[in-house]
Amino acid sequence: QVQLVESGGGLVQPGGSLRLSCAASGSIFGIKTMGWYRQAPGKQRELVALITDSKYTKYEDFVEGRFTISRDNAKKAVYLQMNSLKPEDTAVYYCNADLSKLLPTGWGSQFEAYWGQGTRVTVTS
Repeated sequence: QVQLVESGGGLVQPGGSLRLSCAASGSIFGIKTMGWYRQAPGKQRELVALITDSKYTKYEDFVEGRFTISRDNAKKAVYLQMNSLKPEDTAVYYCNADLSKLLPTGWGSQFEAYWGQGTRVTVTS
């Protein structure tokens, strides 16, 4: 069974930093794009940043240079370093991966999106 497990959320004051981690586990053939999304109370889930398997990165405008996404392909992990946090960054942060499962044949399944369970980030004084 494939799963994504996030960690690193918590309570932080405005201007503080957090580092989110997400690791994929299970029978995995390959991972393409990995990303972080967030969902604030009463709002739709939105993209924060993504990184491809060749480490091309894309950030949403609201990041404004404060966050850095990175990945370790050997560990099947993606990270989000968040600096200069603002109260409006408060949300549940979800890891996403475009992932192919390892089949009994030794080949991979079609790539599909997998989600983690989410980690809560609260920015407040």
